[in-house]
Amino acid sequence: METPLWTDAHRPTLSELPQEDVREHLRRAVDEPINLLLQGPKGAGKTAAARAMADEAHTDPDNDLVIVNVADFFGRTKSEIRQDPRFAPFLAGKSDMAKRDMINHVLKEVASYAPASGDYKTVVLDNAEAAREDFQQALRRVMERYHRNTQFVVTTRQPSKLIPPIRSRCFPVPVRAATTDEIVEVLARIVEREEVDYDEDGLEFVAGAADGDVREAILGAQATAEDAGEITMNAAYETLGEIGYDDEIESLLDDAEAGAFGHARSTLDDLLVDEGLSGDEVLDELLRVARSRYSDERLAELHRMAGDVDLDMTEGANERVHLSQLLAELGRPES
Repeated sequence: METPLWTDAHRPTLSELPQEDVREHLRRAVDEPINLLLQGPKGAGKTAAARAMADEAHTDPDNDLVIVNVADFFGRTKSEIRQDPRFAPFLAGKSDMAKRDMINHVLKEVASYAPASGDYKTVVLDNAEAAREDFQQALRRVMERYHRNTQFVVTTRQPSKLIPPIRSRCFPVPVRAATTDEIVEVLARIVEREEVDYDEDGLEFVAGAADGDVREAILGAQATAEDAGEITMNAAYETLGEIGYDDEIESLLDDAEAGAFGHARSTLDDLLVDEGLSGDEVLDELLRVARSRYSDERLAELHRMAGDVDLDMTEGANERVHLSQLLAELGRPES
């Protein structure tokens, strides 16, 4: 039997969210339900915050909280959407629907049914920056029609990608990346519940390595505990040092700068296909290695290019194409 992920087994309650300002905003939303726009970087805990609020607000959160990851629609084929057990009941007998109509139909069905308990239910639209404008217009109409019994929570890394009518219908809640000290508190609470031996230096190492990503920190702590039976500085270093892809990224950058794009793209394919990393994860690894490799000016330029690539990838286009373009830019002579 596989060990449950700590991110699932120890989902935070509203009072356990690491960011105090987020806790305060969401407590008010429990008392007076309104539509929310949770905006912040990857790994800041936007979805976990929405879940924690719903757990606090609903007597039956298993039925009155619905989370729809927008990327599940826009990054998949019609057949894959239709076969997904979460959406299949809504799409039975709708085989002739266009993909856009399928998405709109599922959203309307989810928003229209009566709450299982209380006066309203909560629908979370995760990673909303991936939504095309026509879907956002349809979402706006659904929000207007079902506002009496449905609270909408939109999460995004890029609020500027949302149309103004969506943003105007939601109260904005900035969700910043957690600090190292805040992540240490989260980890201490979890490892004590798991009865894992630890020391402060070990938790600080795990938290610092996660660079503000709470989920990554929790998974890193679990990996260290399972590997070493404890979380100390040495144990965390031994475990988490093996998780990075420094050698592959260094090789990729060396080849890109030398103009050996075939070799660079081969390494990129290894990371995306063999290692199973997402485009975002490759980009994060690349920037992490680059911080100790490049000067300030070169690093700033790389961050600018990475920002463009990140934006392009949220459009749903091919990740390999955009990352390859970044590698090609790295190979151009500096002006």
